Amino acid sequence: MSSFTWIPLVFNFFILVISHPTISAAFSSKQGSSEIPSEFLNSAKMPEIFDYMVKIRRTLHENPELGFEEFETSKLIRNELDRMGIPYKHPIAVTGVVGYIGTGNPPFVAIRADMDALAMQEAVEWEHKSKVAGKMHACGHDAHVAMLLGAAKILQEHHTDLEGTVMLVFQPAEEGGGGAKKMRDEGILENVDAIFGLHVSSRYPVGVVATKEGPVMAASGFFEAKISGKGGHAAIPQHTIDPILASSNIIVSLQQLVSREADPLDSQVVTIAKFRGGHAFNVIPDSVTIGGTFRAFSKQGFIELKHRIEEVITLQAAVQRCNASLNFYGEEKPFYPVTSNDKELHQHFLKIARSMLGDEKIEELQPSMGSEDFSFFAESIPGYFYYVGMVNETEGQLETGHSPYFRVNEDALPYGAALHASLAATYLLEGWSSVEAQNRSFHDEL
Repeated sequence: MSSFTWIPLVFNFFILVISHPTISAAFSSKQGSSEIPSEFLNSAKMPEIFDYMVKIRRTLHENPELGFEEFETSKLIRNELDRMGIPYKHPIAVTGVVGYIGTGNPPFVAIRADMDALAMQEAVEWEHKSKVAGKMHACGHDAHVAMLLGAAKILQEHHTDLEGTVMLVFQPAEEGGGGAKKMRDEGILENVDAIFGLHVSSRYPVGVVATKEGPVMAASGFFEAKISGKGGHAAIPQHTIDPILASSNIIVSLQQLVSREADPLDSQVVTIAKFRGGHAFNVIPDSVTIGGTFRAFSKQGFIELKHRIEEVITLQAAVQRCNASLNFYGEEKPFYPVTSNDKELHQHFLKIARSMLGDEKIEELQPSMGSEDFSFFAESIPGYFYYVGMVNETEGQLETGHSPYFRVNEDALPYGAALHASLAATYLLEGWSSVEAQNRSFHDEL
């Protein structure tokens, strides 16, 4: 081999030697942990990782799968973990995957991505448009998976530096299926000290994050009621028991639960979004079906609201001489708890985000009456959920999630990956785990 051939090889080796020890040195002391976020962001922006995440995200976008049907998505994730040499457990909650990076011993910290799509037809015309009719990644879960796999690449490069174990949680069925609850119920949080999750946002610029301590999203549930009466001709209503009139009174009464009974400082919402009954202009139907959602920002408020919905529907139907049967779909569509960010994890997040992005890139999140099943994790152990901005005004307006025109700005991918990796690695490095956590039994997956 000529001397000219050796020159680029020696140069590349020199670059590796002088770059990676910078991060490794940071791992060697708690004081050095302040360097990790910026180093990880630099790594995530490198073509090797950025292009990788873009490829993963576009592949998933072309092949969306609904909740608990993410079989090909799960297979792709497992193949990527195999290539990285990362052990994992599968299946969990049908299609879920949990990977493990580090010592395999406590402390354990988790970072999570949801992976399901929505049942809607994509209206965005681009090279990587959904290939599956009536299904679309319209909430950014394809980007979430790509970010977590990008974080996995970064962390795996430094797995010998980790002082504990990072768990990679790839979760199915966030969109109403309660996939987080199923994973939790199958025991994935055993021995885990904290969990972090994120969501891309079309409200904030690229490089900006938004979050707050305490409640950030509401508890939510669904309900459906069948109001049964006695049908008949519209010209002789005295011979009928009109379920349409009864249902109308029920709807009005349900709105009064929020305006007249709820504490104005405890935000609540009751929305009737479905009203189905009758097929003719001159025939009163035998029954009417109504359905909707209810939400509250406190656990107690949510429980009380559910109880009152049940009372109002049943008793108002009886006033109108009708019968009511009510279904809250607790098994099919489990109630989502309030999503609340842990106080100490909030301080940890702020420290990492400041080191990586600067104070001016951290915005106070306005609480939302939307819901997120990450709350099932955060209900069981300390959890933290935040938003990663992806707006670039020069590229036009981005639609909000659940729109057929939803788009992801892929420039946001490195920020999500670097935050995932930094939050987890520094959590372990800085000894956030309690003494009791150190003495728990080991996981048996590794």
